[in-house]
Amino acid sequence: MLLTGGSQRLFEPGYGITPATFAVLPPFTAALALELAPVRVNLIQAGYVDTALAHEYFKDAEAIEARREELRASLPIRRVVGPADVAALAVHLMTNTAITGATYNIDGGQYLSA
Repeated sequence: MLLTGGSQRLFEPGYGITPATFAVLPPFTAALALELAPVRVNLIQAGYVDTALAHEYFKDAEAIEARREELRASLPIRRVVGPADVAALAVHLMTNTAITGATYNIDGGQYLSA
């Protein structure tokens, strides 16, 4: 299983080649699944996940809470994605042996509104 951030794939100045890297991962995952069959390969592309690592991008607790409020207001699920959400998807992909070569965006619908 592959796990990465970057579900939004924003192409803007300052991001470098990072969005291109994220964009190439789904076809890479599919090709790898074919090459490694019967070993299964899937990709989880997460958006903002409310973790301590994500909090390091903000200056203070106020900025973290402002980001949470922004996501609650703008995401279709009206809440912030947490580590348990990503873990539940990972467990599902590990236990469902009929899934391979797939890419899953876990971002609360952020990808849809980008």
